[in-house]
Amino acid sequence: MHEELKALLAQMPDEQRVRIAGRDFWVGHLHGQPVVAVLSRIGKVAAAVTATMLLERFAVRGIVFSGVAGGLAPGVNVGDVVVATELLQHDMDASPLFPKYEVPLMGLSRFATDAAISDSLVAVAEEALRDPVALVGQGAVDEFGLRSPKVHRGLLVSGDRFVSTAAESDALRRQLPDALAVEMEGAAVAQVCHDYGVPFAAMRTISDRADDEAHGDFARFVAEVASRYSLALVGAWLARQPAT
Repeated sequence: MHEELKALLAQMPDEQRVRIAGRDFWVGHLHGQPVVAVLSRIGKVAAAVTATMLLERFAVRGIVFSGVAGGLAPGVNVGDVVVATELLQHDMDASPLFPKYEVPLMGLSRFATDAAISDSLVAVAEEALRDPVALVGQGAVDEFGLRSPKVHRGLLVSGDRFVSTAAESDALRRQLPDALAVEMEGAAVAQVCHDYGVPFAAMRTISDRADDEAHGDFARFVAEVASRYSLALVGAWLARQPAT
C-alpha cells in the first residue's frame, strides 16, 4: 500500500525514481544497504510483473515482501505478524488435468521461502512486538487491541479475491487447514522467485480476520499500524545485514 511505501521512502536518503511499466521503482539505500523499493500492486498478475521487473531490470539478489493479510487460523489475530515458510495459490485449480492447487507443468503447489531470511525476520518481529506501544503508539494499541501481538510461521495463501466474508474464510480453513493467513500477491511473487532461483521471504501484518468485518477501518489500520510495522521490521532486518 502507498502508506507503507511512503514510510520506507522517508528513511531513504538518496532514493531515485525509475519508472518502468507504469511502476515507480525507488533505487537507493536503507540502513546502509542498497535497495529497490516498489509497490507490488494488487493481485497476482500485477505482483508477478513487478517481481519480474525487479529481477530483470535491477538484478536484485533477493525479494522481501511486506504488507497486510487476513488471519485464517485460530489465534492469528489483528496486529499479529505472519512470516511465511511456504506460499500457495488458493484459487489455482486446473483439475482434473492437474491436482487442485498445483501450478500446471511445475509439479508444485507450495513454494518455500528462504529459511535464513525468514529466520531473521522472525527474530526482529518478535523483538519489536514485545513493546507494541513503542512500535505504533498508545492510541493505535487501544484502538485496534494490539496488547499482545504475536509472530507466527507457516503457510500463507494467495488469491485474486479480497476474502471478506465468514463463509469464504470458513471454506478456506476447511480446504487448507494449515493456512495461517490469506492475501492477494505473495504466492505469485514466490513462484517468480522460484523460477529465477532468487531468495524470497514474505512478512504480513494481520489487518483483519478475513470475515464480515474485514473492510472496517482497513485504510486507517494500514496507515497507523501496518506501515509502522513494515518500516520497523524491514529496517531492523536490514540493519542486521553485513555491509555491502
